[in-house]
Amino acid sequence: MPDVARPWFATRTEDGSALPYACWALTEPALAISSAPLGGGIGLRWWVINATVPMSYRRDDPDTHLAGLAEQADLRGPGVGLLTGVDVRRMLARDEAGVRVWATVGLGTPILAAAAADPEPGPPAGRVGTINIVAALPVRLCDAALVNAVATITEAKAQALVELGLSATGTATDAVVVLCPPDGPEQRYGGPRSTWGARLARVVHRGVLDGAPR
Repeated sequence: MPDVARPWFATRTEDGSALPYACWALTEPALAISSAPLGGGIGLRWWVINATVPMSYRRDDPDTHLAGLAEQADLRGPGVGLLTGVDVRRMLARDEAGVRVWATVGLGTPILAAAAADPEPGPPAGRVGTINIVAALPVRLCDAALVNAVATITEAKAQALVELGLSATGTATDAVVVLCPPDGPEQRYGGPRSTWGARLARVVHRGVLDGAPR
């Protein structure tokens, strides 16, 4: 599997506040799929950052911001960058049979995806919460299975929110990263009834349940 060890933590100062960020530095590149503002899409990635930002965060260049944090942490090559209002030092780690998940669960503004009206243009107003999920699997997923894995993570997250008593499917700013080896026999499926998708669903479900603010 990709060499995704426990993340290490760094701190930077922004607007007079000390803010942490979690860094995963890979010894070999992993194949990744992500919805992150930096390094989103599908491709080889060398690192992942999950950075805490103030709940008042309104920058419209998060990719530039995250690239600067990567440079501060001496992370080289293409990577993935995520932002959250949650203190990343409270990140939950869960694993099952080689599938690892790290989750930061912020629920400041839970939403239903199929809202009754289109959102107002511009950044979300008010208190924003974010659920960021970083997942690593020990097997190579084909591109279709990678897409399927993202859907599986989303379904497992939504199930956890229902069990938490929320009428919500997530927040407006949730992001996900799935990492797997770039080589090896390809797994064709990543859905919740496939072997690896089922394991992924269970660890995401536990991570969101256990990481949710009570």
